[in-house]
Amino acid sequence: MTDVLLRGGLPWGLGAPADILVRAGRVARVSSDPIEAPGAQVIDVPGQLVLPGLVEAHCHLDKTLYGGPWVPHSADDTLAGRISNDLGRRAELGVPSVARIRALLRRMSAAGTTHVRTHTDIDPQVGLRGVEAVREAAAGCPVDVRQVAFPQHGVLTNPGTAELLEEALKSGVEAIGGLDPAGIDRDPVRHLDLVFGLAGRYGTHLDLHLHDGGSLGGWELELIIERTKALGLGGRVAVSHAYALGQLDGAHQDRLIDGLAEAGVAIVTAAVYDFPVPPVKKLRAAGVTVACGHDGIRDLWGPYGSGDMLERAMHVAYRSTFRRDDDIELALEAATVGGARALGLDDYGLAPGDRADLVVVPAGSPAEAVVVHPARTLVMKDGVVLHN
Repeated sequence: MTDVLLRGGLPWGLGAPADILVRAGRVARVSSDPIEAPGAQVIDVPGQLVLPGLVEAHCHLDKTLYGGPWVPHSADDTLAGRISNDLGRRAELGVPSVARIRALLRRMSAAGTTHVRTHTDIDPQVGLRGVEAVREAAAGCPVDVRQVAFPQHGVLTNPGTAELLEEALKSGVEAIGGLDPAGIDRDPVRHLDLVFGLAGRYGTHLDLHLHDGGSLGGWELELIIERTKALGLGGRVAVSHAYALGQLDGAHQDRLIDGLAEAGVAIVTAAVYDFPVPPVKKLRAAGVTVACGHDGIRDLWGPYGSGDMLERAMHVAYRSTFRRDDDIELALEAATVGGARALGLDDYGLAPGDRADLVVVPAGSPAEAVVVHPARTLVMKDGVVLHN
C-alpha cells in the first residue's frame, strides 16, 4: 500500500495547519512542521478541513428505494399508516433490494461516510432476507456496515419475531433492537426483558427506537437506564429518537440526562420533520454520547434523505436552533465522534495509530462544514483514496 501525505490541511481539533502521513492504512504522523515522505503520494489540501470518517449511526438500508425509479409516497401521516404502507408495498417494490442498498452505500461513501449502523427489519413475513441483502450489498462497498436486528412491527404483538431476532444474532448481526416497549408492544417489562436478555446472552450492542413521548417515554427511559446499570451494559446501549427528552419539563429532563450519563446510555437523533429533538447541548454538557443519522432514506416511510452526513448534521444543528459556531460543532461531533462512541468503534479519529478513515472539505471551520456541507475534496477509507 502506497503511503499518502496530505499536505497543509486543517485537522479538526488541532487549531493549525498540519501534514498528515498515512501508512499501511493508519494515521502514522500528524505534524505542523512539513513531513518528508519520499515515495509517498502527496495530496495538497491547503486550508481545508480534515475530518475523521463520517458515521451514519441510524438508518434503514433494507428499506431504501434509492437508485430506482421515483416512487410517490402514499402513506397517511401516522405511525400506523407508515407501518401499513411499508408492509403493504415492500413486496410489490422488491424491498429489500441489493442493488438499491448498494447504490445508497456508494452514495454515502462518496459523501465521506465510512461507518454505518442500519436497523434491519426482522419479522415473520420477511424473515432474515433483509439481513442477507444488506450483507451482500455491503460486501462490495468501502463502508463498514453494522446491523441491528430490528422488530419494526413489534415483538410481543407479532408472534415468531422473538425467535427470528435470536436467529439474526446467531448469524452474526451486531446489535439487537427494540421498538416502543409500551406504545407498540404494550408491555415494557416483558419487551425489555427480552431485548436486554438477548444483548447479554450474545454480547451485542442494544439500540432501541423510542418514539413514545411525554411522561410515558420518560418512564421508559428510566426503565432502560435501570436495566443498563443493573446488567453492566454501559457503553453498549443506545436509545434512538427519544422524543420524550425534547418534551419533558426541565427538572424531569435533567434527572433523565443525569441518569443516562451515569448509566452510559447513548442518544441517537435524526432530527426529522417536526418530531422533537433531544437537547443535544444539555446532553453533551452532562457527558452523554450523542450520535445522529438519517433514519429512513427515500423509502416507503418518506421520500427524503441524501446519504450526506454533513447535511444531516446541519439538520440537527438547525432543529436545535444552534447559531454559535461552538454549538454547531456539536452537531458535527454527533456525525463523527459521537457516532463512533455509540457504535463502539476502535482506533477512530485523527491521532497517530487511528485507522486512516479521512474526509477533506473546503471549509475553514467545523461550523462552516456543517452549514455549507460542501462537496468532498477527498475521501479515504483505511488509507485508500476513494474519491479525490
